[in-house]
Amino acid sequence: MRYNRFCKDTQFLTPTTDTQALSEYAAGLRYEDLPAAVAERAKMILLQTVGVSLAANDIPITGKARRMALEANGGSGGTTTLWGTGERLSAVNAALVLGTQSDALDWEDCSWTGHPAAGVIPCAWLAAEERHKSGRELITAIVAGYEVYQRIAMAVQPTGEQWRTKGWGLTSWQIFGAILPIAKLYGFDARRINQAIGMGCECSTLPTSYHAVTMSDFYHYEHGYRARDGFLIAKAVEKGIHNNRDALDEPRCYTGAMCGEDADPSWFTRELGSRYLIMETLLKHWPANMWVQSAVEIVHQLVSAHGFGPEDIETITVNPPVRNRMSLAAEGFDSITHAQFSIPYVVAAMLYHPVPGAHWYDSQTMRDPKVIALAQRVKAGTAPEDSPLKGFKQFQEGGYPMRAITICLKDGTQYTGSMDCHLGHPANMMSQEEFRARFRLQAAPVLQGERLEQALDTLCAIEAVPDIASVSALLCR
Repeated sequence: MRYNRFCKDTQFLTPTTDTQALSEYAAGLRYEDLPAAVAERAKMILLQTVGVSLAANDIPITGKARRMALEANGGSGGTTTLWGTGERLSAVNAALVLGTQSDALDWEDCSWTGHPAAGVIPCAWLAAEERHKSGRELITAIVAGYEVYQRIAMAVQPTGEQWRTKGWGLTSWQIFGAILPIAKLYGFDARRINQAIGMGCECSTLPTSYHAVTMSDFYHYEHGYRARDGFLIAKAVEKGIHNNRDALDEPRCYTGAMCGEDADPSWFTRELGSRYLIMETLLKHWPANMWVQSAVEIVHQLVSAHGFGPEDIETITVNPPVRNRMSLAAEGFDSITHAQFSIPYVVAAMLYHPVPGAHWYDSQTMRDPKVIALAQRVKAGTAPEDSPLKGFKQFQEGGYPMRAITICLKDGTQYTGSMDCHLGHPANMMSQEEFRARFRLQAAPVLQGERLEQALDTLCAIEAVPDIASVSALLCR
């Protein structure tokens, strides 16, 4: 069956087959067809996401998600492994933990539409472990997940003024980043992938980012919820679901409900199979919101070049400031999410704790009088503030907002730095050696010494692993 989508340009109903086209692409994708650079990027995204998950292994958010999953699981036992602790759970319950854990430090990736890695990577790994798939099959599923997720997200996200009124629901389309790699690794044909996409449309949340108003840490749990839902949907399709196909082509369904008048459904199949959007994904160098990255990177470079310390600083000026990213609570933060969205706080935390990690967001650091006092000296410059919407448009065009930092020391010395595409941006991507160095920092709470190096080498050569289940234990204490 095929439906019609309302075409605003012609004012006529025109037939579309976008859901099936995406489904056939995912079903037919083979490792052998992937350009070498695409397979390598998928591996580095895997490495980064595992690393940041291990960095978050011992924080309260992860612990709470783990306790929820163990309760739902009826205790420990199952076919898949929790990174860090090694506990065995069903794939559904493990996904709740690893999806939450992957996003908890806001350190994974950022596409134009959200954080696909927090769905794609844990779901791909768990499905590969559950079904004893190879590293090559895992890489292929990761790429399929990114390519389909990103096109659906770009097609349905509100833009322009609708972005302000409808919200930017990154966890609304996150569910497709969870569903697609599982469906691929479960061996679904195009028809069943089509059914799974339809169920994703039915189960998607409203297009809103309420967390941006509340700064609630529930934002991080949402990624775990979507990862869990991805497994529930795939397993329902495997057991047998009918008449739920072509949902992206039905104007009364997902597309009609989600697309604003200025959205662009041509994204569903735009350059599908020839342009790899996974290559246009940003990988964060620092554990913080994507619009905080440049400021932290510039300050770090200035400190590295000139050798001053936090006690030497009189003021730090950010130009232009970023909307909703200059906030600071005078008494410190209770919310990890709120702290991750604060340029003043993250800059101050980095200056007192140059090695990044979960300690930036423990309760002691988030309320440390020294850190908060320094954060209060991080000021907005006089240039008109940037908005994330403007930044996303520049990101889609291959660039990034230009940011300048001026640091005035107490002795009157002044240093200035500026950049647009910080390290980890697609135009300034980290090398494998830089990814490996970051992984060593990230994984240190769980892995050390020879075990860390063994895990690192295995992830960097994951295409040679015949069965992902045989290496899962390497990611645990």
